[in-house]
Amino acid sequence: MAEKCNPYENMLCNLDAAAQKLGYSLDEYISLRYPERELIVSVPVKMDDGSVKVFKGYRVQHSSSRGPCKGGIRYHQDVDLDEVRALAAWMTWKCAVVNIPYGGAKGGIQVDPTQLSLGELERLTRRYTSMILPILGPEKDIPAPDVNTNAQVMGWIMDTYSMFKGYAVPGVVTGKPLEVGGSLGRPEATGRGVMFTVVELAKRLGWDLKGLKIAVQGFGNVGSVAAKLLKDKGCKIVAISDVSCGLYNPDGIDIDRVLEYKADSPNCLIKGYTEEGISTITNKQLLTMDVDVLIPSALENQIDAEIARELKAKVVVEAANGPTTTEGDKILNERNIPVVPDILANAGGVVVSYFEWVQNNQMFMWDEEKINSMLERVMIEAFDGVWSMHQREKVTLRMAAYMVALDRVIKAKKIRGIFP
Repeated sequence: MAEKCNPYENMLCNLDAAAQKLGYSLDEYISLRYPERELIVSVPVKMDDGSVKVFKGYRVQHSSSRGPCKGGIRYHQDVDLDEVRALAAWMTWKCAVVNIPYGGAKGGIQVDPTQLSLGELERLTRRYTSMILPILGPEKDIPAPDVNTNAQVMGWIMDTYSMFKGYAVPGVVTGKPLEVGGSLGRPEATGRGVMFTVVELAKRLGWDLKGLKIAVQGFGNVGSVAAKLLKDKGCKIVAISDVSCGLYNPDGIDIDRVLEYKADSPNCLIKGYTEEGISTITNKQLLTMDVDVLIPSALENQIDAEIARELKAKVVVEAANGPTTTEGDKILNERNIPVVPDILANAGGVVVSYFEWVQNNQMFMWDEEKINSMLERVMIEAFDGVWSMHQREKVTLRMAAYMVALDRVIKAKKIRGIFP
């Protein structure tokens, strides 16, 4: 029977270990073991057939010590409070490790959005927004897209909040459409950040990007962008997957052709795609494939103890949030397989979300070249900081990232003190 992992317990294990490595006492960080605020809401929605369904919604604010809370909203049937708590805490560490002035938050609704019409989805989003409205705001808590939410959903949230305020407030969310204050480069930002991370890691390991074999689990927005950009750098993407299937080609998959196919396929899935030399594989086959780099870009807890024992990749770069369980992480460490943690590798999205928020506040737009250039600088500086900690303290890259992040948050909390 597969291990059942509580993602919040996983986060606490890393938090406690990092604090211990840094020499902090429990009193100095104990408040970070608890979210500042948790809101659970009932979201009634009038369905297209006239019936009323009630969905459970969450918004958790983990820390505002370094600035407004920041984090996505996901729509998924398995969303629960512990998952949202963990994701909110990971956002705190993610924002701190890339040194942007945000704290962490996360939200979610327990729903299978594929079973809802567009109208039902809009009504769900607007009612959820109205229910969490008291804790939202560009200076308080700024949502963004996450699993099964997108720019359109952010547009509905922005409009709902603005209607209550009586004027347009584009800075209340990020990841919006360009037409209502979104930022150039935001849709590709997380995947682009993953690409910068792989490039920096390859430099440290002395690897040539040309022909580097990569498997990408999860060919959604993040995984597909990372695969495309890494292919353009000369890497060989030999395996990809999404919820519909996995694809493998030892000579490298034509990512541009897959993207064209996906754009026209039902539900934007890769099932049914064919090219010479390609075959279908299972999720486990992809995760345990003999490649240079494995990029998990799906959901949490994909690399558990069983997968970790069989994993053959030389390194893992976490594009998803929490894809490796605590037990899996321990096994990979024992096997000397480096893991670039999610709070560093997939931070590109929140970095450009920060740029979007700044643009909204300034009522000014930057061009895409400037945004991508600033993103590259931030990601490289963050990678350098984590790599230096990793080498200096002789700890894993995950522990190094937590140590960098935790040190910044604790210092901020110490300066601010406890009120009253």
